[in-house]
Amino acid sequence: MTDSLPEDVADVFDLVLSPADPVHMALRLQVPRLKVLSRCLCGCGTACFELDADAVVPAPTGLGTVVAADMPLTTELGTCPGEVLVFAQGGYLCCLEVCSWSDDVEVDLAAARRWLQPAS
Repeated sequence: MTDSLPEDVADVFDLVLSPADPVHMALRLQVPRLKVLSRCLCGCGTACFELDADAVVPAPTGLGTVVAADMPLTTELGTCPGEVLVFAQGGYLCCLEVCSWSDDVEVDLAAARRWLQPAS
């Protein structure tokens, strides 16, 4: 999706943001303009972004901070150890979060790339 983001982050955005959803499509158009501001130190892959709001059109997500997209992670065994959440603030991408619901399975962006099905 973009050369400016780390490949794992760009891949997960590509998998979670459906091109068929108008809100997701507006957010996908912002991805090439994102810059990673910070990443979680625990290794999960969660990232916060900065974005030049003057360079892109806001997605119709509302004024506050919202979960603009979420997708469960489903392992090969059919278990769901976590999810990926995409946050937008005022219509602009601001954070990609990798959440773990299990102490038994390591959940990070590498796992998300394996366990996410492309958004449709």
